Amino acid sequence: MNLYEEFQWRGLLYDATDGLQEVLEKQTIAGYIGFDPTASSLHVGSLLPIMNLVRLQRYGHTAIALAGGGTGMIGDPSGRTLERQLLSIEQIAFNVEGIRAQLAHFLDFENGTNPALLLNNASWITPVSLIDFLRDIGKHFTVNYMLAKESIKNRYERGDGISFTEFSYMLLQSYDFLMLYDSHKCILQMGGSDQWGNIVAGTELIRKLRGARGYGLVSPLVMTSAGVKFGKTEAGAVWLDPNLTSPFRFYQFWFNTEDQDVVKYLKFFTLLSREEIAELETSLATAPEKREAQRRLAEEVTRMVHGETQLQRALLATKVLFGGEMDDLSARDVLDIFADVPSHDLLPTAFEDKGMELVDVIVACGIATGRGAARRLIESGGIYVNNRRVSDTQAVLLRTDLIEGHYLVLRKGSKNYHLARAL
Repeated sequence: MNLYEEFQWRGLLYDATDGLQEVLEKQTIAGYIGFDPTASSLHVGSLLPIMNLVRLQRYGHTAIALAGGGTGMIGDPSGRTLERQLLSIEQIAFNVEGIRAQLAHFLDFENGTNPALLLNNASWITPVSLIDFLRDIGKHFTVNYMLAKESIKNRYERGDGISFTEFSYMLLQSYDFLMLYDSHKCILQMGGSDQWGNIVAGTELIRKLRGARGYGLVSPLVMTSAGVKFGKTEAGAVWLDPNLTSPFRFYQFWFNTEDQDVVKYLKFFTLLSREEIAELETSLATAPEKREAQRRLAEEVTRMVHGETQLQRALLATKVLFGGEMDDLSARDVLDIFADVPSHDLLPTAFEDKGMELVDVIVACGIATGRGAARRLIESGGIYVNNRRVSDTQAVLLRTDLIEGHYLVLRKGSKNYHLARAL
């Protein structure tokens, strides 16, 4: 397959400008995708465009990741009903650096044949004067043309209104395409389907000012089978930064993918081959309870984003939820894994000297209503301390039994967890 056919098979081709298929079949090109620095980290919603750049490079083309240090000062109105809150120049610069570091995990910037490029459009947007921009760029766009674009028309027709600031975003994005064409002979811009109007406007600007042809390719916006925007969870966005979303929770996000979505996500977010995905699709149909497709999806994406070491820690943490050993877990791991279970605060001094009886800990954590009930639970083999069954009704817990001296995980039965904190 060539790149165009790869996009088709993976369901990544929502629309493309005429002639792109022939170009990708016959020549090596440069293509780009822009990333708005609205936060210091990208999130899983950014993974699809990132993977599109990865595929562009793997097929021998030059992949350009464009950080929007300039356009980020304006804000893209596409897909939004309200005006974006403007960020300070300092915050945008900080966010750009965070995005720069994350993109380096995916793209090969040292490749001797077709190294990827990471650019910041602030380098050509911030120096240009308003008068020069209006004379050289603005005169090539009519208001009627801009109002007809979906990103603007939707806001206008709903009566939400749009400021001149956001209205001008299309011109700035078109200017980006022109600058990349001039400096790197970039003839392809990719993005989500909501970017179609902006991308086509850029191809028109290249045609008018350079008498050359630019191309566009957009992928579908990712929705779950339930009709929810991909990456939106009750806990908020799922970030690529491990300090914002831990590798364990990142892994769990992918592992919890619904059966109806998992094959699509394997095509979108991994580099697995047709044959590998077909095998996983068969497994999903014949033995869905094994969740092999979800497990492979979670492993592939977590490894790609966080590396093998963090993937193994995420797998270890996942085993802990099903009764696995906890010896290698840190206090931070424990707090992350058991963030959603009932928790109880105990006095740190209770574990000093002679320690605290396990039956009293069980009662204090609300696992049993009294000491007699707590003893019966222990005798029946239903109590686990840090995932180890305790059968001694006279057991005493010392400070050394607590993880890093502060945390204790109690389990009643197979799944009823409680977290005790002695801080």
